[in-house]
Amino acid sequence: MVDSPNEPSPDKGEKSVMSMTMQQAADQADAMLDATLDAIKPGVHWAHGATTTGTCDVSRRRVVMTIVSKERMGSFLGLVQRFWEKQGYRIKSVNTDEEFPAIHAQSSDGFGISLTVGSSRQVFFEVATPCARPSDVADSTTPPNGPSYDYPIPRPNAYSDFWSSTASTSSATTGSEN
Repeated sequence: MVDSPNEPSPDKGEKSVMSMTMQQAADQADAMLDATLDAIKPGVHWAHGATTTGTCDVSRRRVVMTIVSKERMGSFLGLVQRFWEKQGYRIKSVNTDEEFPAIHAQSSDGFGISLTVGSSRQVFFEVATPCARPSDVADSTTPPNGPSYDYPIPRPNAYSDFWSSTASTSSATTGSEN
């Protein structure tokens, strides 16, 4: 590709992404997902979702296998949104639908990151990369922190004393116990 005066300006981060290969973009997507899942405390079990590639973009997915109760879903969503804001991601939309909430954000270099909640309150994370130089894309090297599943991925099946609890978060103890 030849540089042109009409190429996106570097202040939006787009020029640096175009210098990446699709594999490098996929690696960055993995790093964004790893950081997001690492920020969730107490931790949750997750598995890899499908990786898809276009002509110049990649989508990486993670599926939360921990049961997140209706009573804890708001705390889960808030924790993720605050983490993304701390990372400098621009929150593009928040769907507050009680049954199928979602958060969509974007990094300064054009990577889209989203959290969507599906049936059985199963949480899905996805990072969609901006267009990058075409290349082969390998599977993620980050091991899941639970069983690895082939398609179809089952409904959430890991219990958490915190995330699966039906007690409201206002009555739960999340700090040190006496």
